[in-house]
Order: sequence, then C-alpha cells, then structure tokens
Amino acid sequence: MSFYLFQGSYSTDSIKAMIGHPQDRAEAARKMIEALGGKLHHFFFTWGSDDVVALIEMDDDKAMIAGSMLVGASGAMSSGHTTKLISTEDAMAAMKLAGDAATSYKAPTD
Repeated sequence: MSFYLFQGSYSTDSIKAMIGHPQDRAEAARKMIEALGGKLHHFFFTWGSDDVVALIEMDDDKAMIAGSMLVGASGAMSSGHTTKLISTEDAMAAMKLAGDAATSYKAPTD
C-alpha cells in the first residue's frame, strides 16, 4: 500500500451545490476510495489555494490514477494534484541505492 496527498479546488458549480445543500464530501470520497481498494485516512477543508486536502492509502499508483480520473470526469474539481508520499524506510533505501550508483553519473561540465 502507498500513501498519497491529494490537494484540490472545487468547481464553482460544486461550491454552489454544497452551499445550497451542505453535504459530507469526506464520505463521498471515502466510498470511492474504498471501491478502489483504498482507505481515506484524513479529509480536511482548507482555505488558500486549495479547498480540500486528503491523505489516502491505495494499493498502487493505478488505483490512485483511477480515482483521479473519476473525480476529474465528474467535473467536481476545478483543479487538483496528487503527491505520492514516500516512507522514511523507502527513502533511506533510495539513498543507499543512490550511494551505490554514485560513481556511474557525471554532472554536466563546460
């Protein structure tokens, strides 16, 4: 399982709909994420450049992309982006791998 940070902004129509009929968007997100085999850990409304932030755990990148496609196709969001989160253990393994391969790469020179 992998973790992802989703940040997004609702479309004007979605905001109008939520003002007219307040609704639990975390529950809507949870149902979709669970249908794709994942888990919604946190869902927050925010202010600033994004309207929502969610911490999501999914089986793999394909499942996360499928969720992004579903949300994108719905027109609910005007923008959004997903960041794959890397565990400390995986980051340390990558550091070791980079160290092992360090002599194989030369930076550009004049």
